Amino acid sequence: MMELQAILMAAGGGSRMMDLTYNTPKPLLPVGNKPLIWYPLNLLERVGFEEVIVITTRDVQKMISTDPRMKLDVKMKLDVVCIQEEADMGTADALRHIQQKIKTDVLVVSCDLITDVALHEVVDLFRAHNATLSMLMSKAHEFTETVPGQKGKKKNGEQRDFVGVDGTGKRLLYMANEADLDQGLVIRKSIMKKHPRMHIKTGLVDAHLYCLKKSVVDFLADNKSISSIRGELVPYLVRKQFSKSTNSPKIKDEADQNLKGKDVSVNPEIQIWFRDEKLLQLSQERSCWNDHRGDMGEAYHGGRLRCYVHIMEEGMCYRVNTLAAYIEANRLAPKLFEEHAIHPSAVISERYLIGADSIIGASCQIADKTSIKRSTIVVAGCSVCNIQGSVICSGAVISRGADIKYCLVGSGQRIDPEGKTICPAPPSNRTPPVPLHPAAPGVAPLR
Repeated sequence: MMELQAILMAAGGGSRMMDLTYNTPKPLLPVGNKPLIWYPLNLLERVGFEEVIVITTRDVQKMISTDPRMKLDVKMKLDVVCIQEEADMGTADALRHIQQKIKTDVLVVSCDLITDVALHEVVDLFRAHNATLSMLMSKAHEFTETVPGQKGKKKNGEQRDFVGVDGTGKRLLYMANEADLDQGLVIRKSIMKKHPRMHIKTGLVDAHLYCLKKSVVDFLADNKSISSIRGELVPYLVRKQFSKSTNSPKIKDEADQNLKGKDVSVNPEIQIWFRDEKLLQLSQERSCWNDHRGDMGEAYHGGRLRCYVHIMEEGMCYRVNTLAAYIEANRLAPKLFEEHAIHPSAVISERYLIGADSIIGASCQIADKTSIKRSTIVVAGCSVCNIQGSVICSGAVISRGADIKYCLVGSGQRIDPEGKTICPAPPSNRTPPVPLHPAAPGVAPLR
């Protein structure tokens, strides 16, 4: 995989789990007593990468370099590129920002991905088909654990993606989000003509792991209106596979109506498909091998822009971007990577009860007669209390006599001595408690 440059996106703010990221940047959230960013770095290191470009903020860079608890234990060279947190950059903007560093095709990974995928499955698709894009998707997870702090009824999941693949399940032919289908599911004739049999899949999650041609990064440099890889670039490339102008000698489209009115100007000299592989193109044209059945047309139907997807059927693949995913990752990641559930720097008394499905983070202080079950404690001080099914955030202090069940204790929260007890109904019909905020004293009972 050394022909690819690895890029790690680690500048996200974690807007969907602000109670956790109030004092700790998302890439440094502890999962199984390792910083979240360690997991994708470890994935890259295991397959042989020796260098990775890390796009992050100055706060993350500073904490990694100064805080011993954030030791990453990686041997790769980290080329850290800092961006301003308030700049509100999307992932495509970040790629555009480092264009001068990009010398080859790239492998882009999100910092919140925890997976045991065989990475070569994605890369081999990219290589074998000389693809413009190959990506990783997995089956959507149904989190069964109660989400502490969730107010009211369980929220509906994110709107579904409709993903169309060919008979092999590898060629990515169609991709649209449910929110964008105002007029229903519409398949273009140009797709059906070349691929009359298409399988439409739902219940898939984009893992935010992509192999991209260098020419795609060059394309982004001239199309600044595209801000997100997942939301804009990938759907754009998938649609353009079957555009006549894309497969002609030059791209002539000046705008794509499907980008909802955004002006996407395309330099005629920039081609999204491969440019310097004429011998490979000639061998494909003269080969008897074909990638489709039923006709004797050109390989790949003459298409030069090709998108592929590896759908992970088994194994672990989580995007840790919600509280539910964070809880699940803390339960499973330590088992997968054989990590200790209690951080070595935690101060634990001799008389305690900590369940095997709990995580105790760095610098936690747990006093005598403390009982902890099915909980994740990031950084906290606890004294003679009972904690069950809860998440205790950075800087929280739990005082004597507190009985906390299925709660989210916010960053910096202090639970007063003899704090009120939170006792929700049984899990089957429980209404989860209201999240605790850093400024609020004590614990409010359920209403």
